[in-house]
Amino acid sequence: MSAQRAHRGTIFVEDARVLAHQPYAGQQYVMRLAAPETAARATAGSFVHLTVDPSVPMRRPLSIMRAAPDEGWIDLLYKIHGDGLKHLAARRVGDTVNLLGPIGQGFRADPARPRALLIGGGVGIPPMVFLAETLRDRAEEGFKPFAILGSELPFPFTARPSTIVIPGMPDGVIAAMPLLDEWGVPSRLTSKSGFPGCHDGFVTDLARLWLAQLPPAALAEVMIFTCGPTPMLKAVAQLAREFDVPCQVSLEEYMACAVGGCAGCAVEVQTPAGPAMKRVCVDGPVFDARDVFAG
Repeated sequence: MSAQRAHRGTIFVEDARVLAHQPYAGQQYVMRLAAPETAARATAGSFVHLTVDPSVPMRRPLSIMRAAPDEGWIDLLYKIHGDGLKHLAARRVGDTVNLLGPIGQGFRADPARPRALLIGGGVGIPPMVFLAETLRDRAEEGFKPFAILGSELPFPFTARPSTIVIPGMPDGVIAAMPLLDEWGVPSRLTSKSGFPGCHDGFVTDLARLWLAQLPPAALAEVMIFTCGPTPMLKAVAQLAREFDVPCQVSLEEYMACAVGGCAGCAVEVQTPAGPAMKRVCVDGPVFDARDVFAG
C-alpha cells in the first residue's frame, strides 16, 4: 500500500454509545464513548470525526484524550464553539454518536530522548494527557514525561497541589492535574487568569525556566511535544530552536472530510524535496515543528 493510502483500512465507522458526559466551567465537557474499534487502535495525537446531531450534516474533529483498548472506551474533551458542539453537549448517557476513527498520525516518542516535555494549551490538552499515559506505560524504556498545561478558562478538572517536586519551578507554582499526579507524571499549570497555584504567564515561560536549569547532558535527552492554538505552537517551536531540541507539533485546521479526500486542511510543509502541501487530517496532525514553522 502506498504512503498516500496508508490510512485506508485503519479508520472505522462506529455507532458509539455515550457512557458518561461531564460538564465543566467555561462550557467544557468530557465525553466517554464506547468505541471499541477506535479504542483498540488510537494513539496519542489521533482524533475522531463525529456527528454532533442528525440535524447537523458536518462532522466535527475532536482529539482523543484517553483510550482504554481492553474496556473499549475513549474520552473526548471539548469546548462549545458554535452551534454544532452545542448539539453535542445535549447528548445524554445512553445516546449514540456516530464517529470515524481513529484518524491521523500521532506523536512519535524516541527512547533516545526520554525527557519528554509535553506542552498543551486549551483544547490542546487532550493529546498531552493521552501521551502522558502512553509514556507512563512505557516507563521501562526510560521515559520521564513532564506536562505543562495552560488555559485562560477554568481547567476541565479540579487542580490540586502537586505531590511531585520539579526543579526550576518558581515558588508557589504547585497546581497540577490530579490524574497525572496519580500516574506519577509531574505537571504544572499556567494561566493569565489568576488561578491559585498556577504560573502567571504563558506555557513557554514555564517551559523556558525548566529547560534553562537542565545540564547539557539532560538537555540532550529532551524532546518537546505540543498541541494548542497556532500562536502557541509557533512560540513553542521557537523555544525548541532556542534550546536546540527536537519538537513535534499537532496542528489544528478546519476539516470537511477528515479522511484525506477533500484536501481542505492542507498546509505547507518543508520536505527533503522542497515545500509540499500536506493534509493535516491523515498526513498529520503531528508534524516536525521545523517543517511547519521555519525560521
